[in-house]
Amino acid sequence: MDYRLARAATLRSLRSGQLGRHEVCDAQRELQRNAEFCGQPTDRSCPICDTEGLVEVTYVFGSRLPKHGRCISTRAEMQRLQHRASVSTGYVVEVCIACGWNHLVRRFTLGGRRSA
Repeated sequence: MDYRLARAATLRSLRSGQLGRHEVCDAQRELQRNAEFCGQPTDRSCPICDTEGLVEVTYVFGSRLPKHGRCISTRAEMQRLQHRASVSTGYVVEVCIACGWNHLVRRFTLGGRRSA
């Protein structure tokens, strides 16, 4: 699932004054740390402060994972989860390390494979 329309609506609300910057640049410390150390760089600039280097952070939730989810930082880790029998849900969040902007970009399902 893609969240581009929700992102655009949030940015419109900010620009029209319905939302304040403090309401959209509210990344928690853990999210900002994960963005800095585990985030995947993008070629997009922050829509709030125009800083280059917006990053994406991926979290996965599912059975036998911590209840607060797991931050995925490598392709190999993602592949292991993809090949599990249990189904997990992944969430990709874009984060600006400079101003704290963060927004859910997409959601996806992984796993659910059965052994033959």
